[in-house]
Amino acid sequence: MKSFIVIGLGRFGTAVAEELYSLGHEVLAIDSSESAAQAVAETVTHTIIADAKDEAVLESVGVRNFDSVIVCMTNIEDSMMITLMLKELGAKYIVAKARSSQHSKMLKLIGADRVIFPEHDMGCRLAHTLSSRRALDFIELAPDFAIVELTLPQSWVGKTLAGVGVRQKFGVNVLAVRRSSTEVVVSPQADYVFRENEILIVAGENKKIQKLERQS
Repeated sequence: MKSFIVIGLGRFGTAVAEELYSLGHEVLAIDSSESAAQAVAETVTHTIIADAKDEAVLESVGVRNFDSVIVCMTNIEDSMMITLMLKELGAKYIVAKARSSQHSKMLKLIGADRVIFPEHDMGCRLAHTLSSRRALDFIELAPDFAIVELTLPQSWVGKTLAGVGVRQKFGVNVLAVRRSSTEVVVSPQADYVFRENEILIVAGENKKIQKLERQS
């Protein structure tokens, strides 16, 4: 079990806090809104109604004793101020939500260990899945690198991973093959035989994945 602080209980912060708690972790949720804090009182470990921009509040909860702090504030100035104070108070790992690339750069400069763009990331995933006839999901790891779920090309059915030559022909790695909602083969071996209706989970450069997507 890990311990987390989630600051800011908007839709994103609430989702993060409740999901972490459902996964069995300790979650302390902080928001200045009494209604927001009360809304998650039964679905997190602890809630505090307080202004996280007050350094005394962050110091009183002992941020350095938690594994991670997630800053989900929508106001740019607030998120930066809180991130800076968390860094100065010795928080181990700070995750901050950004609203723009400039905001992201500033958060990283003042101490955020990881910056996320929920809207940007979801927009990219939707665009990629809509633009491809075979892509089911898309996770951007870097500007030119991603992990993608693809429906298996019909021409691969009955062939082995080595026989298809995925890495040699397309330059991507097959991380796993999903046979059903409950059965996943992780790191399939060279002699793995592809079956009808399987889902590929591959990683590689975007342009190489796009080449694979065009296979029939």
